[in-house]
Amino acid sequence: MDSGRIVERNGADFVMRGVNHAHAWYPDRTTTALRDVKTLGANTVRVVLSTGDQWTKTSAADVTQIIAECKQNRLICVLEVHDTTGYGEQGAAVSLARAADYWVGIKSALVGQEDYVVVNLGNEPYGNTGYTAWTADTTDAIRKLRAAGLHHLLMADAPNWGQDWSFTMRDNAPSVFAADPEANTVFSLHMYGVFDTAAEVGDYLNRFVAAKLPIVVGEFGDQHSDGNPDENAIMSTANTLRLGYLGWSWSGNGGGVEYLDMATGFDRNQLTTWGRRIFQGPDGIQSTSREATVYSG
Repeated sequence: MDSGRIVERNGADFVMRGVNHAHAWYPDRTTTALRDVKTLGANTVRVVLSTGDQWTKTSAADVTQIIAECKQNRLICVLEVHDTTGYGEQGAAVSLARAADYWVGIKSALVGQEDYVVVNLGNEPYGNTGYTAWTADTTDAIRKLRAAGLHHLLMADAPNWGQDWSFTMRDNAPSVFAADPEANTVFSLHMYGVFDTAAEVGDYLNRFVAAKLPIVVGEFGDQHSDGNPDENAIMSTANTLRLGYLGWSWSGNGGGVEYLDMATGFDRNQLTTWGRRIFQGPDGIQSTSREATVYSG
């Protein structure tokens, strides 16, 4: 990390351009998904894992294989556990402390992969209830991973289902960042219906840039059940500020949000409107993605 920028070991600036893939629900699709999103130009993939609390546990052996396939495809691999989603509001969700225990438990798969892997502490770790605990819980999770000997770039998702409408992450990010003894934590905002205007998008992201605090858009879509996000503003602002973005998601969405699929039936030759927009449109992946120098020297 350098003055709010994500940098590789050699000091090269790295801007994430990629998508999310739901490995925990579609493990048999991961090999082709990673290949296909790389073919379409992505330099990063965010991979959904599970602690075993809500879905089948993603084992250390599974994680080792995922990382190997990311490396084969010359992708930076953001690993996240999804079981924390909406904690405090979603009854089945687990705490960030539980997620931290998972990461420590699969340490064997992670050590030595610091140049290729980002550890995303937990997906959307609070809903719209109890979210004021986000600051202390995120700080504790960071400290637990560092004490366990994990030296990766860590990614901290915002509360409020990732959208931080309460500005809890925005206002407490300085203290959370300062709590990381390695000063190597990036914050992740999920932009859906809360971010339906260019003004809202720009105000939030520019505040982090001005404060020299690292941030990425870890999830966003072109529409959503809670409103219509301004994907054009999200992508153009991220491009202007040289910030990373990871769209949700490659394929396999259900529960009424099937429109968030970028590829129909996991077929890279059947991109949806959203898929064409994020890969091929203005400020899109194909025109702005640059492969990590760890792969190209």
